[in-house]
Amino acid sequence: MARSVIVTGGFGILGEAVAQAFADAGDKVARIDFAPEAKAAVAGALDIGGVDLTDAASTEAALDKVTAANGGIDVLVNVAGGFTWETLEGGAIATWAKMQSMNLLTAATITQLALPALKASAAGRIVSIGAGAAIKAGMGMGAYAASKSGVHRLTEALAEELAGTSVTVNAILPSIIDTPTNRADMPDADFSTWVQPGAIAEVIGFLASDAGRSITGALIPVSRGS
Repeated sequence: MARSVIVTGGFGILGEAVAQAFADAGDKVARIDFAPEAKAAVAGALDIGGVDLTDAASTEAALDKVTAANGGIDVLVNVAGGFTWETLEGGAIATWAKMQSMNLLTAATITQLALPALKASAAGRIVSIGAGAAIKAGMGMGAYAASKSGVHRLTEALAEELAGTSVTVNAILPSIIDTPTNRADMPDADFSTWVQPGAIAEVIGFLASDAGRSITGALIPVSRGS
């Protein structure tokens, strides 16, 4: 039976790959994004743009559209987020708040509001995008890593909170993802060592499947290149 799947940040490179993978599996997919519209279509997907996922009212309205169209929520994939490289000495304290807002508060807000629907599912799944860089932060990665570490702690705490329910909660910890933006930012890097968006989508698909039902509270590194 087709599941109702939400992918936040679904208009981006990784979000698009994740949404496409679920759509290819026959699921009903909704993409929610801060951007007003997607650059590339995913056939059959419900696209909801212009959503501030740190705003409860805006997020609730988007969730209402999803449940009305797709009949509930079975899988929530928190891809929405952002990245900033900035040293503490040369940067702004406002960057720390921005990273917390983009990476942690977006996930916490929509997850909290989607919990009733996810708990009503026979097999609810929450998968968030953490970061390998949040395990050991390098120079200039402090604000980003701190926010992604928050995603890791949210994942662990929520998994315990939902023990005994139908819902599992896990996070993927990618290394550098092979995207056009990252290639432009690091043109001299060995792209073959970077993780493909489709590979991350496959791991998320497994965690969301029945085969992944016994995995919860896990922080799973995904770091192998092509």
